[in-house]
Amino acid sequence: MPHLIASGKTGSGRILRATTICWLVCLVVLAGCKEDAAEVAPLTRVKAVTTEIVDFAPPITLTGVIAARVRTDLSFRLSGKVSERLVNVGDHVVLNQVLARLDPDEQQAELVSAQAGVVSAEAMVRQAAAAFERQKDLLGRGNTTRRDYDQAEASLRSAKAQLDQAHSDLSVAQDQLAYTELRADADGIITARMAEAGQVVAQAQPIYSLARDGPRDAVFNVHEWALANVATDTGLVISLVSDPAVTTLGDLREISPAVNPNTETVTVKIGLRETPHAMTLGALVDGTGPTRQQKVVLVPWPSLFEIDGRPAVWVIDRQSNLVSLKPITIARYTKDRIAVASGLASGEVVVSAGVQMLRPGQKVEIAAEQKR
Repeated sequence: MPHLIASGKTGSGRILRATTICWLVCLVVLAGCKEDAAEVAPLTRVKAVTTEIVDFAPPITLTGVIAARVRTDLSFRLSGKVSERLVNVGDHVVLNQVLARLDPDEQQAELVSAQAGVVSAEAMVRQAAAAFERQKDLLGRGNTTRRDYDQAEASLRSAKAQLDQAHSDLSVAQDQLAYTELRADADGIITARMAEAGQVVAQAQPIYSLARDGPRDAVFNVHEWALANVATDTGLVISLVSDPAVTTLGDLREISPAVNPNTETVTVKIGLRETPHAMTLGALVDGTGPTRQQKVVLVPWPSLFEIDGRPAVWVIDRQSNLVSLKPITIARYTKDRIAVASGLASGEVVVSAGVQMLRPGQKVEIAAEQKR
């Protein structure tokens, strides 16, 4: 019986030792597998560019409209009811052409009254002149007094003064009647209409807006940055948006002294040297001019990242291939590149594709690299 117990203990020990050995072997194998897996894990592949400081002076293009150099608002010199409206927006008018009329009844009545006043004053002058001539003749013969002669002379002068006043009133009445007709003050195109027939208008209330014939301007709303960085204000290229082949040159003519609070831009007028026929009033045009030259580093758009709300790019260390974020200052955005004013030097390697998969200190593999 003791022999059997001893034999049982011996067998159990052997089984325990064998099991332990198996577990140890499995752990070693698993550890080796993990090391092999870590060794063969592929690095993140990215595209990169090598930076280079270059001279940067790209043209700047803004869109504006063609406008008349001289534009006037036409209005009646007196108040009244509009009886006729003779032209429409877009019509070409000439100097002194009648554009609209007011109801002239009141002014015609004043004219008739003034004409009657002139007739009355002329009769008084004739009567005073005859009386004066009689007194003059009698005084010469000694049949009247000097006092009567002086009174007759004063009456004649008063009658002549009243006649002059009557003529002045008649002239005013004629002008008032003429003011019932609104006439063009120059050749041009009607660009706006602010009243209709039957409407009662006040004195000096705008009725039409007239764009005078002659020189034309290209009008732009320009941001202060663009205004400060344009390299020249003469010889700017103006092209028609609907047909870029139609071009002309223009020179800076006027800059608004105040910033528009709604658009935060400044109104700039470029005087056209010549106005092509296709550049009609209100036509959209592009104005192009060179900007001031500056030293920048150009990187592609996909390089842009951010750190703490600021623009940044991923830079690759050439020795270790580890990436790190570097904040930058952007000078300008172009169609396919970003002009970096500061933060990068020549010869740095910047990730140009795959920035979304990176984290600081990560090791990467450069799939393709080019100079930029």
